[in-house]
Amino acid sequence: MTEEARKIRLVMELRKSGITNTRVLSAIERVPREIFVLPSFVDQAYENTALPIDQGQTISQPFVVAFMTQALEVRPRARVLEIGTGSGYQAAVLSRLCRRVYTIERFKSLLRQAEISFKALGLHNVVTRHGDGMLGWPEQAPFDRIIVTAAAKEIPPALTEQLADDGILVLPVGQNAWEQSIVKVTKSDGRLESRDLLPVRFVPLVEGVVRESVSVRH
Repeated sequence: MTEEARKIRLVMELRKSGITNTRVLSAIERVPREIFVLPSFVDQAYENTALPIDQGQTISQPFVVAFMTQALEVRPRARVLEIGTGSGYQAAVLSRLCRRVYTIERFKSLLRQAEISFKALGLHNVVTRHGDGMLGWPEQAPFDRIIVTAAAKEIPPALTEQLADDGILVLPVGQNAWEQSIVKVTKSDGRLESRDLLPVRFVPLVEGVVRESVSVRH
C-alpha cells in the first residue's frame, strides 16, 4: 500500500470514528505525519496509534489529535496556544486551521526538532517557545483557543486566565494515568464551564523546563 493510500485509509477511519468536521479531516490529510515520527516508525506513520518520540514522550494517536482539534472548534482567524509541542504534529494540524499557533515545549531538543519540521513544511504561522507550559504565554494572551497535549492533575489557573472570553480550552485531566479524560472548558462572561468528553491516557503535564544538550535529526 502506498503512503497516500495509507493516509486516505486513516482519514476514512477517522470519519467512521466520529470526526465529522471537514476542515479538521482536511488538515489531517494535508499534514505529512511521517516527518514527525522517529525514522524507525515511518512505516507506521499512518496507523491510528500513538508512537514514541524522543525524551520518553509520544506523538498522539491521530484519532485523539483529530478529536481534540474538533472539540476546539478552531476558527480561521483564531489565535491558538498549544502547551506541549512534542513532535510538532498537533501544531502543524492546527496551523492549517487558524491564523497563528503559539506552542510551548519544556524539552529544548524536542522543540528544535519540531522547528525543523515546521520549516520543512513552510509553516510561517507557528511561533515557538522553550518554557514552562503551566505558565502559559502571558505576553501573547488572550488566546481564542488553548490546547494542552499532556495530562494535568487539575485545570491550570494560568491557562484559564489567558483564555479569551468566548474561548475554549481542551486538555486531558486526571490524577493518574488510569483516570484521565479530555475536558472541554468554555469561558463566557468570565465564567468557566467544563465537561468530560473522552477517557484517554497521556503523559503527565510537568512544571518547569529541561535544559538538556540539544541534538536533532535532519
